[in-house]
Amino acid sequence: MTYETILCEVNDKVAVVTLNRPQAMNTLNEQMAVDLAECFEALYKENVQILMLQGAEKVFSAGGDIKEMLKGASVGADTEQVMTYLTRAIKALYMLPAVTVAVVHGAAAGFGLSLALACDYVIVEQDAKLAMNFIGIGLIPDGGGHFFMKERVGAVKAKQMIWEGRVMDGEEAVEWDLADIVVENGMAKEVAQQFVAQQLQTPLVAKIETKLLLNGSQENKLDKYLAQEAEMQPRMRATKDHLEGIQAFVEKRQPVFNGE
Repeated sequence: MTYETILCEVNDKVAVVTLNRPQAMNTLNEQMAVDLAECFEALYKENVQILMLQGAEKVFSAGGDIKEMLKGASVGADTEQVMTYLTRAIKALYMLPAVTVAVVHGAAAGFGLSLALACDYVIVEQDAKLAMNFIGIGLIPDGGGHFFMKERVGAVKAKQMIWEGRVMDGEEAVEWDLADIVVENGMAKEVAQQFVAQQLQTPLVAKIETKLLLNGSQENKLDKYLAQEAEMQPRMRATKDHLEGIQAFVEKRQPVFNGE
């Protein structure tokens, strides 16, 4: 399977999907949203039992492409189409009949963290930076970020972490249950490969049935979160706070928000 912004390799029962925009820290743009949706949906036709999700070169994903957001804001572009593809991608990943493993090094921020948390396991390096930091540019989490944060840490802590844009290293992320396995720096992909090899020696058919039962029981709830995020995020993109946030980011200064 060939895509513009990601790589997808299927070898026997294992699929490896790599976010592949290293020149932009593997940030999400519209094409990546399309590619992820089409890739995860296509994997349903493959006989895979394990999916590894990783980032090319220095990071897992630094979130959304803010320079593209600024360009879109300047021409009045909306995000409805992108949100449609994000909804498809996250839903397909969450319900994929395979054990899914996010392999995080560098950073998993914003949508990058939502994507990682959609997986069954999150393996993270000690110095990785995890943050649901949409608030810094006046946005709300998308990609099911609200749902996954609530599932992992509970509603009260999810709110606080989202509002604060809290940044955690790998050790802290495991302590807060936002990641599952912490490894030495530079070792995430190697450990993940070992983990996958171990999983292949287990009764994966039974594990996948358990996943489909448990995730399936939450499917309607995830649908509601995704639908609400898709309805709210275009409104957030039109706020003065968001425009200030992305301009401040590009200009490398502190934003001045006014609640508008």
